[in-house]
Amino acid sequence: MKPIADLDLVLFDLDGTLVDTAPDLGGAANQVRADLGLPPLADVLYRPVASAGARGLLKVALELTPDHPEFPVRRDAFLAYYRARLTQRSAPFPGIAQMLLAQELRGRRWGVVTNKPSFLTDPLMRELQLYARAACVISADHVPAPKPAPDSINLALQRTGAAAGRTVYVGDDLRDIEAAKAAGMRSIAAGWGYISPGTPIERWGADAIAATVAELGALLS
Repeated sequence: MKPIADLDLVLFDLDGTLVDTAPDLGGAANQVRADLGLPPLADVLYRPVASAGARGLLKVALELTPDHPEFPVRRDAFLAYYRARLTQRSAPFPGIAQMLLAQELRGRRWGVVTNKPSFLTDPLMRELQLYARAACVISADHVPAPKPAPDSINLALQRTGAAAGRTVYVGDDLRDIEAAKAAGMRSIAAGWGYISPGTPIERWGADAIAATVAELGALLS
C-alpha cells in the first residue's frame, strides 16, 4: 500500500475504529437481560452490532425493535447501564496508541467524528485520556443529521480549519465511507472493526482498506 500523502488531519470513527467498546456495550445489554431474568449472551454475539447503538444491541439482546412499546424503557436502562461502565472493559484497539502518537510526532492532527451521543462520547474519551489530545471530538447530537450525512465531518473541518482535500476519514462502517465521500474527502475502511453483515467492505468505495492497525499506520506514514 502506498502512503496517503498531503494530510493535515486524520478523522476517526470511535466505536470499532479507535476503541473496542463492544465488551461494555454488550455488558450493558446483558444487564438489561438480567433485569428480565435472562442469562447473559456471549460478547461475540454483540460485536457485529456494536456500532449500531442501543437499537442494534437491544435487537440482539431482546429481539426488541424501536417500534416495540417496551423499547424506550429498555433503551433508557441500557444507556444508563452503559454510561456507568464506559471503560470497564473498553480500550483502544491494539496498536492504536502507537499509531496516534506517530501522527502527533509528525505534527499531524487527529480527531473523532462519531454517531455516539456526546454524553457518552466525551466521558469515554476523557477516561481513556484521549479527549485533550484530539483536535476535535464531534458527536451525533452536535449536528442536524448523523453519518452517513456529511454534517458531522463538515463540522470537524470547520472547527479545525482543515481542508477536506488534506483530510482523511477512517471508519469501520459503510456509512463512514459515504459520509467522507459526501464531505469531499478521502477515506480508509478499517477492516479490524465491527464489520456488520451486508455490503462487503471491498464494495464500500473507500480509497483504501486497512485490514489491521499496522496497515493503517503504513498508509498514514
